[in-house]
Amino acid sequence: MLLDLNHGSGAVYGRGDASPNDAAVITARINAHLDAALLARQRQQRPRDYLGGSRIGEACARKLVYEISHASKDPGRDFDGGILRVFDAGHQFEALSIRWLREAGFDLRDRGADGGQFGFVAAGGRLRGHADGVIVGGPAVGLRWPALWEHKALGQKSWTDLVKRGLRLSKPIYFAQVQL
Repeated sequence: MLLDLNHGSGAVYGRGDASPNDAAVITARINAHLDAALLARQRQQRPRDYLGGSRIGEACARKLVYEISHASKDPGRDFDGGILRVFDAGHQFEALSIRWLREAGFDLRDRGADGGQFGFVAAGGRLRGHADGVIVGGPAVGLRWPALWEHKALGQKSWTDLVKRGLRLSKPIYFAQVQL
């Protein structure tokens, strides 16, 4: 992370008189505050009483039972602030992707009449999920409309593997999600 602290901070961009270790220490301190804020926000969220659609495809049934029963996680096995930042960034990139698709002429619907995402409920309410959107029209790209739209933000290594091996082999959990 690189922050421009601007005037009044004592830091002058490009001055070069601070040791590299100072920048690393400051960055670590900033990240610690970001992580603490994200973890505090996560702790405020009400636990789900259902399995989310994003869990479809998880190969370990025991893991799913632990999740639905809210079993305590082993120390160090919960999400840390860094992964929460990745999740948040994915949500922000989803909003950006929606805007880009609409600007390119795709009629993407990501909310129903009630303002919420399009959702589904199965197994007596124990399984619930949401579609990121539905493209109901757009340029001729070789797809028929309407088409469900599922957004995933991937890093370069993950994307390269997806292109090489296909969704089913590269991302089996994502593959299972889009089967719903």
